[in-house]
Amino acid sequence: MESKGTLSRVTVGLHWIVAVFMIALIAIGIYMVETEGWHLYHLHKSIGLLIFTVIIARIGWRLKKGLPEPVRPFSRFEHLASKAVHWMLLIGTLAMPLTGMIYSGASGHGFGIFSIGLFPSNYGPDGQAIPFNAALSDAGQAMHGYIGYFVLVLTILHVAGALKHHFIDKDFTLKRLFGSAGTSASQSDIR
Repeated sequence: MESKGTLSRVTVGLHWIVAVFMIALIAIGIYMVETEGWHLYHLHKSIGLLIFTVIIARIGWRLKKGLPEPVRPFSRFEHLASKAVHWMLLIGTLAMPLTGMIYSGASGHGFGIFSIGLFPSNYGPDGQAIPFNAALSDAGQAMHGYIGYFVLVLTILHVAGALKHHFIDKDFTLKRLFGSAGTSASQSDIR
C-alpha cells in the first residue's frame, strides 16, 4: 500500500493515462452510435487495444500495491464506497476492451492496432461483414455499451468524490493525484 502523503509516479501516470483515454474512448463510442460516425471505428478500436495494455499494467500494479492509503480517517461507509468505486472502475476499464474485442471479433469485423491485424475479419463478396458468431457478437455489443455507461457513471462519482475531498474536506487526496505530496499536518494548507 502506498503512503498517505504521496503516490508513486507509476500510480499517478497509470491513473491519468487510463482516465484520459477511457473518457475519450467512451465519448467517441457514444458519438459513433448517436451519429453513425463509423469512420472513427478503426481509430476507436486501435486506441482501445493500445490502452488495454496500460489497463492490464494498471490492474497488475493495483494488485501488487493495493489501493492507496486514505489521507485521513473516514467513516466506514465512505471507506467502503471508495473501495467499491475504485475496484469497479478497475474491473470496468478491463471489461470495456474485452467486450469490444468480443463484439468486433465475433461480428466478422475483426480488430487490430491501426494496420496491424490481430483478429481476422470475415467480409463477404458484397463487402458486408459475416459474423463468426452472431449471438456472441450481439452479447459483446450489448455488454460493451452497458459497461461503457456504467464506467461513465462511476467516473462521475469518482470525480465528485475527488472534488468533495478537495473543496469540502480540504484534504490532499486530489493534490496527490497530481503528484503533490502532503501530510496530515498540512491538510489546512489546501484551500
